[in-house]
Amino acid sequence: MGRGKIVIKRIDDSTSRQVTFSKRRKGLIKKAKELAILCDAEVGLIIFSNTDKLYDFASSSMKSAIERFNKTKMEQQQLLNPASEVMFWQREAATLRQELHSLQENHRQLMGEKLNGLSVNELHNIESRLEMSLHGIRKKKEQMLTDEIKELTKKRNLIHHENLELSRKVQRIHQENVELHKKAYAASSTNVLGLGELEDAADESHAQVRLQLSQPEQSCYDSSSKS
Repeated sequence: MGRGKIVIKRIDDSTSRQVTFSKRRKGLIKKAKELAILCDAEVGLIIFSNTDKLYDFASSSMKSAIERFNKTKMEQQQLLNPASEVMFWQREAATLRQELHSLQENHRQLMGEKLNGLSVNELHNIESRLEMSLHGIRKKKEQMLTDEIKELTKKRNLIHHENLELSRKVQRIHQENVELHKKAYAASSTNVLGLGELEDAADESHAQVRLQLSQPEQSCYDSSSKS
């Protein structure tokens, strides 16, 4: 036999009403957790019992959920009511004009203008603000100069290192040139000696040829003597 339909109305018996509240509250919170997890939704649940006891659940935080609710509700109301939206932007514009006027007044006072009517305490506050501003400016300037000096020192050390490397390279190239010069000089000396030996050998062979050519003349002279 199936379960009968439950009539939705206030339960008169306080004990039954409290039991039903406890069961349904737990079930509602369970469903809210499941909805947040399954659907990646931001859920905020607030329950007050008839004894003013608070029960709540929020998937992220109750504060963010309430702020999001109020913001979205206000935007929806502005879209539904154009006059309200116009008034909202008018208030925003008035607030911005007031802030701009205040900033302009502060700027003039810091520049030494519009000081009439200010009390001694107000002038002292302006002086303190200027001193704090100057202190911050000097500190920032000092930091920038220190950083610049560090950067220049780093560049100087790098250039010095590069100069040392270039000096070593120049010395190596000079040493190689000296070695090449010595080798070239030794090779030229050897070539000169070789040419001298060749000239001496050529002179000797030429003398031998002359001797050989002169022999027939001597033989002719001898034959004429005999006759």
